[in-house]
Amino acid sequence: MRIFVAFVLLATLLTSAVAQDAPETVVDTEWTCPEGFEGQTLSIFNWATYIGDNTVADFEALCGVTVLYDVYDSDESMIARLRQGNPGYDIAFPTDYAVAIMIREGLAAEIDHANIPNLANNYDIYLDPYFDPGNAHSVPYVWGTTGIGYDIDRTGEEITTWDQVFTYEGRVAWVDNPRTMLSIALTVLGLDPNSVDPDEIDQAKQFLIDNSSNVVAIAGDDGDALLAQGEVDIAVEYGGDVFQQISECECDNLRYAVPMVGAIRDLTSIVLLAGGPNPELAQVFMDYMMDKDVHAAVVNTIYYPSPNREAVEGELIDPAFLANPAGNPPEETLDSMYFILDVGEEAEQLYNDAWDEVVIMTGM
Repeated sequence: MRIFVAFVLLATLLTSAVAQDAPETVVDTEWTCPEGFEGQTLSIFNWATYIGDNTVADFEALCGVTVLYDVYDSDESMIARLRQGNPGYDIAFPTDYAVAIMIREGLAAEIDHANIPNLANNYDIYLDPYFDPGNAHSVPYVWGTTGIGYDIDRTGEEITTWDQVFTYEGRVAWVDNPRTMLSIALTVLGLDPNSVDPDEIDQAKQFLIDNSSNVVAIAGDDGDALLAQGEVDIAVEYGGDVFQQISECECDNLRYAVPMVGAIRDLTSIVLLAGGPNPELAQVFMDYMMDKDVHAAVVNTIYYPSPNREAVEGELIDPAFLANPAGNPPEETLDSMYFILDVGEEAEQLYNDAWDEVVIMTGM
């Protein structure tokens, strides 16, 4: 789960010793840090539990640097923070449509591909994305889906459609994300999930209000934890977060489904932030994150599908996860999914206002 920590610094990790010939790392990697960064600091802004257990500490050891790490619970809250002025973050991990917003608003800086040779490790399909042509500001991190996490012992049946979620007679958690929930409502209504029509957005808002009687939580990205703790029976959630819970509990009752109609697909990127204090070290970190061994260790921890060809074809990713059609949907399922797009400033405000009203009317 990507738990919100109210923009408070989560951890200032220990400074590594000055780089030695062979720094000790947990992950076995051949990646080497360029010279000249010893003693410097990198500030990362990311979702919580969205990185490998030793990823940051290993980078500190390899480069002899200190990493400051802060977390957020949604793209919207991250962007809202940066709109107030970058307080000193070097990189963030936004979802695709959020990258487009950040570029449009001047919150992202341009990267130099010469500093990031491991960019070539990715499948071509994840390069030159629609939201950042030429990867001018970002590099791919992981991709994922938004679907349905559920406890089959409580639901008594497989939950595989949005209709089942909205009509379920039990306890449901929605994810606290205006674009996600309103786009789901739009697809259920047979409308464009990226509509900019005020009347259609209003219809989606009213649909959510009318179908909220089973909602007991609007989760700021801890719906998977509520599910695992037995506080809800169903959660609209990010797939990787649910799989993390399944891995931790080693249980058979927690499930994750990608609806055949109206499921969301996304690509998370690492973005260089405008006004960041250390863009050079930030790009070194980007390159490090796309090393096949480093990347595989991340994916095997957070359970989000990988865009990294070298990690996948090098058989470094957990084969059981790769074989799971819910975790790594087949092509025919992916073809039925959609990306949330940047709808522009005016429509974005319509979505935010509509969601605020949904939250108020549901009493959450």
